[in-house]
Amino acid sequence: MGENQFRWNNKQLREHVEVIDGKRSPHVLIKNANYLNSYMREWVQAHIWIYDDRIIYVGEKLPAQLQECEVIDCDGKYVVPSYIEPHAHPYQLYNPETLANHAMQFGTTTFINDNLTLFFTLKREESFHLLDEFKKLPASMYWWCRFDGQTELQNGESLFNSEEIIEWLQHEAVLQGGELTAWPKLLHGDDEMLTWVQETKRLQKKVEGHFPGASEATLVKLKLLGTDCDHEAMTGQEALTRLMQGYTVSLRNSSIRPDLEVLLKELLELGVKQFDRFFFTTDGSHPSFYENGMTNVMITTAIKQGVPVIDAYHMASYNIARYYNMEHIHGSIATGRIANINILESKENPVPASVIAKGKWVKRDGVNTYEGLHIDWGKCKVTPLSLDWSIEKEDMIFSNKTGIHLLNNVITKPYISEINIDCDELSTDHDECFLMMIARNGSWRVNTVVKGFAKELGGLASSYSGTGDIILIGKSKGDMLTAFHRIKELGGGMVIAEKNEVLHEIALPLLGIMSNLKMSELIQEEKQMVKLLQERGYAYDDPAFTILFFSATHLPFIRVTPIGLYDVKSGKIIASPVNLIKQY
Repeated sequence: MGENQFRWNNKQLREHVEVIDGKRSPHVLIKNANYLNSYMREWVQAHIWIYDDRIIYVGEKLPAQLQECEVIDCDGKYVVPSYIEPHAHPYQLYNPETLANHAMQFGTTTFINDNLTLFFTLKREESFHLLDEFKKLPASMYWWCRFDGQTELQNGESLFNSEEIIEWLQHEAVLQGGELTAWPKLLHGDDEMLTWVQETKRLQKKVEGHFPGASEATLVKLKLLGTDCDHEAMTGQEALTRLMQGYTVSLRNSSIRPDLEVLLKELLELGVKQFDRFFFTTDGSHPSFYENGMTNVMITTAIKQGVPVIDAYHMASYNIARYYNMEHIHGSIATGRIANINILESKENPVPASVIAKGKWVKRDGVNTYEGLHIDWGKCKVTPLSLDWSIEKEDMIFSNKTGIHLLNNVITKPYISEINIDCDELSTDHDECFLMMIARNGSWRVNTVVKGFAKELGGLASSYSGTGDIILIGKSKGDMLTAFHRIKELGGGMVIAEKNEVLHEIALPLLGIMSNLKMSELIQEEKQMVKLLQERGYAYDDPAFTILFFSATHLPFIRVTPIGLYDVKSGKIIASPVNLIKQY
């Protein structure tokens, strides 16, 4: 955890002390701040001195020198630590930089990010170079290290090997192992994974669970094996059970699990009065969910539900920093911390009027003062997807009658199709569609059918998927091919086609997974895609999650994966992949 311990070199530390001695001027002085003192758990009036990216002093004194200092009078305003998102999946159509830029405008400046997309698509050295580039942003970017791919992979054991995992865990910007989507393997004897958990603990880092619906006995066993926190509670009782077994509990409000209001209401009804072991996450929602912000929305919900105001802010900052052993640099307004500061008009409104991130204004009096994009993706080997292969008509043969029945945004069950699928176009009288997963390198395909996705969809193609492979869905093989050809031209994307014409597209030129658009623009593109699919019979809220999780074997009950159509409960392959007619 080198950065956490040695963020500032000796020269910088001496300069910080010289500011206190009056030999140097601070760069920013926030006067008369009514700030949240997280150690006293009360609002205290003080002056806050900032030098470069660090809070140098908080107290009654004013600096002796001000010649290089910007002075801001915050009389009548409230100052809180900027918010932390502890469980970000920063590739949900947006990219880590555009997500951070958007969320900072609502007060979230620190992110603890999933590494899975980097793990799947880049070499380790390329990923680590990218992690170094993220350090240059005003946002504070940290990471987790996955132990599994949350799907069944053809090369899963070679991809997730001890050498790779240990190198990731030892990286200074990596704060935890997990999330443990393959917890049944850990529970049922996978000693290699248990060794990775042990190594994580040896490095004094955290282990994040993924235990939806787990019984108390299962939670106890996984706690004994080394898990520290879980974010999958869907009721107040489930959250309380985790707390009672010694877990820290991350309360989730996401686009497919908007549970926070119910969780807090039920926890309060159960008599919970102490919130030190709780914090908030939005768990990698899709762009439109963030239209009104990120963590700020959860703080508002907590206050409305009757959580004490200071606890609501701590669940977004201090509790998280303390849990991740970085409370000495994050999570509070105190001497020595990184200058991540939100200035509020009132305690009850967590949308900040102004935001300071690493000592720099990113929002000032309601105006975005940071529009920068600094990541040179091409230099980091994050490039458009090259699909230098084609699908032949003979590849679009559907003979397997066992398919996927979609029950909500992400939950599925097997079904047997009773319609004729030996045709080029399915009727719009029912909600069954063709579904193909094709290897991103054009080597194999898995053909099946899906019920409950849409009724009148011509064709949809997506390079955005849980495995990075290509998903095609639709009634018309011709429209599916039209959409596929368009994502080839785009270098990746999500495309809807109808009557052999492109109806809508979201370009994803970063690995075929991420957009380079500003979040505000991407939100509008995603909302239009959802609208068009709902008009064509999609009955749920988040089609991007549906597509992402078609391959997710940590969810029941049937999935399309690189090893074939997969029965999650039995672990059996229903239909194996088939090579494409032409190999490239």
